[in-house]
Amino acid sequence: MATTTFKDQAFQALSNVIDPELGVDLVDLGLIYDAQLTDEGVAEITMTLTIAGCPLTDWLAGAIHDELIKLPGVKEIEIEITFEPLWNEDMMSREAKMQLGLYR
Repeated sequence: MATTTFKDQAFQALSNVIDPELGVDLVDLGLIYDAQLTDEGVAEITMTLTIAGCPLTDWLAGAIHDELIKLPGVKEIEIEITFEPLWNEDMMSREAKMQLGLYR
């Protein structure tokens, strides 16, 4: 039986966080770059936003926290927002592109 990594668990949990403006989850949008769990129980999430100064940043952080805190071993969540690489539509899954009418 294959062992599920924390990153796999985190991405699965974060697929429950739906961007309220786009109606697509953060994973399918390609906004979540990485997820690691430290020995101290800190879930370190590296993500980006569709635009700098996104008005939903605080809401997203709360929703991310609410999903990840349920995972085994997670005691705290730290979110690093990066714009390297800069997000673009090519980072979205095929499903997200279809949902948003961008897939041809």
